[in-house]
Amino acid sequence: LDNEVTPYLNTRGIRIRGMIGKRLGFFTYLSENQVVHPSYVRNYIQENRAVPGQGYYKRFKENGQDYFSVTGYISFDVVPKYINLQFGHDKFFIGNGHRSLILSDASSKYLFLKLNTKIWKFNYTNLFTEMRADAFGFANNPLARDDFPRKYMTFHHLSLNIGKKFNLGFFESIVFGEPDSLGNVSYELSYLNPVIFYRAIEHQNGSLDNAILGADFKWLPFPGTMLYGQLVFDEFLLREIRAGNNWWANKYAYQLGIKKTDLLLNNLDLQLETNWIRPYTYGHISIFTNYAHYRQPLAHPMGANLRELTGILRYQPLPRLNLRAQLTLTKYGADTLGSNWGNDVMQSYLDREQDYDNVMYQGVETDLTYINAVASYQVMHYLFLDAGIVLRKTENELGDADSQKLINVALRWNIGMMNMDF
Repeated sequence: LDNEVTPYLNTRGIRIRGMIGKRLGFFTYLSENQVVHPSYVRNYIQENRAVPGQGYYKRFKENGQDYFSVTGYISFDVVPKYINLQFGHDKFFIGNGHRSLILSDASSKYLFLKLNTKIWKFNYTNLFTEMRADAFGFANNPLARDDFPRKYMTFHHLSLNIGKKFNLGFFESIVFGEPDSLGNVSYELSYLNPVIFYRAIEHQNGSLDNAILGADFKWLPFPGTMLYGQLVFDEFLLREIRAGNNWWANKYAYQLGIKKTDLLLNNLDLQLETNWIRPYTYGHISIFTNYAHYRQPLAHPMGANLRELTGILRYQPLPRLNLRAQLTLTKYGADTLGSNWGNDVMQSYLDREQDYDNVMYQGVETDLTYINAVASYQVMHYLFLDAGIVLRKTENELGDADSQKLINVALRWNIGMMNMDF
């Protein structure tokens, strides 16, 4: 029970997977959903006019949403064992952590073409996507329209296995699609080049697009232990960093984490992770170039201007029973009404509050505590019975506080577990 409203999720659908010959595969998933979310998610939907992780939705009864969730793609081995091509509608997660600061699955699904190449110790991924800009827009939106106009993102990631225990990767992405004077959005064909540096093309085209680059790693120093991390650069100038004056465009983020399996007991796993994101990271000039899709961030679901610590315990005491407990502590600077202190990645950085002295948690400093414990029992193949509890509390420097406790049960058949941890 949540403020006299009982949250629930009713999902039905179909999942099909198959092969045609030895080189062509396909996958289809379609579900129809009616959901009444907890109050903190309802507040998010009201403020952002988007359902977390979903696209178009309709109102359901007084407090709920009704939407379809659709995934479908074909997969073709162009050169078996070396080159694979996928085309369809889905979303992706890059990294080894609980969060991804490079590309996460927190937003809605999108149209994509994915090319994956494996040669020797190299793995190279190209991703070409069509996404959707904010239909509601901001003051600098050059179009007066009610639909979700197109925008585009291209992405490539190259990883290298160094020995048997270390993997190092580099990535670069570009978000573009600024309309012309007539409101037409065209695709920049030069970004179709799968082996060129996007930043060079973006610079040649006048630096109107949003280029993001960085690196990630995975290291196995001991059996059962993994260290991992990500480093993201949106924009920065070395001279401004050296000056130490917190220039607004020194936008970067990092992640560090560790996973340990069989900690003290067999099948007891521990994961610890920290994420740190400077103000205004992922934001850009307009709704067509920010690092967002369908009014939702493409990286961390809470945007930027934040620091997060997460601990997750997983335990399998019985072959069919899985226990999971999560604690997340987040400190962030919320944007006040009509202001832009760097938390909301969908706001234009042209509307920033100041050029210098931009510090972490500026705006309204807020602390979020999120606890989630769940037990999942596999009744039969792909049929699960879940029971769990969620505790969520926010407090800010203005003295405002909100606390919620949710107890939930679920019966899932061929459906993943929902986890709204933000």
